[in-house]
Amino acid sequence: MTEKKVAVVTGSSTGIGFETSIILAKNDFYTYATMRNTDKSQEIVDIANRERLPIKVLQLDVNDDRSVNKAIDKILSEEKRIDILVNNAGYALVGPLEETSIDEIKSQFETNFFGAIRAIKAVLPTMRKQRSGRIVNIASMGGRIAVPLDPIYHGTKFALEGVCESLQYELEQFGIKIILIEPGAIKSNFWANLKIAKNAEQLTNTNSPYSQLIQTVSKSFESMSGNAVPAEEVAKVILQAVTSDKPNFRYVIGKDAEMFMDTRKNMSDREFKEWMMKNFGLT
Repeated sequence: MTEKKVAVVTGSSTGIGFETSIILAKNDFYTYATMRNTDKSQEIVDIANRERLPIKVLQLDVNDDRSVNKAIDKILSEEKRIDILVNNAGYALVGPLEETSIDEIKSQFETNFFGAIRAIKAVLPTMRKQRSGRIVNIASMGGRIAVPLDPIYHGTKFALEGVCESLQYELEQFGIKIILIEPGAIKSNFWANLKIAKNAEQLTNTNSPYSQLIQTVSKSFESMSGNAVPAEEVAKVILQAVTSDKPNFRYVIGKDAEMFMDTRKNMSDREFKEWMMKNFGLT
């Protein structure tokens, strides 16, 4: 008899987390679809019931140490193991650095960076004792290439990538694999959930020295979202990564992400900056 595999997915109420929970459950992972607000769980519960999928919704707020530890302890008390962790919870904070408050910056790091770190630290003792496990971190193309007006979002993703690059060496001896997923623009509620720095909210506010930049770049963001990849395509790549005997460290997803990465490889810093300025209508 094959031992049951247990997966934990954060931010499962919508988007990539939602689709990942569904596809893992369809492929015989007993899946804990975790989310901060379980009032948003009805859709995934309905699908799980209708299709008889092994999904259990569990409250987990990645911003809260007690919430993370309570959720992981509950999973371990029920299942005795955790094989997959997918760190998906996150959002993007948009706005010029000068017009973004320190509290907004701290909140962005709390969710996107420290939230992932909390979840990783909570599962590592179990995975280490098992001498197996896969930790999947939803990073971004924006973890390696930065676009205008997203300095704090990029800061969180660059930081997460740096931690993961180092962590993979620590965990190799225990049979634990670290995986980075780097999508470009995604068709999901991610775009609807963008948070705009309060001082930058009035895009037509002529008092802001960044008003013209904001308006110009916003048009580029709209174009990017129009060519976005469906969240279920990202979920398929995650399934491939967690079921592969030898998963890649990085998975780049989306033609836009591939194009940005390839362009960056073949240009100097100055050339790439000029290309980006032109690409975002800033020249």
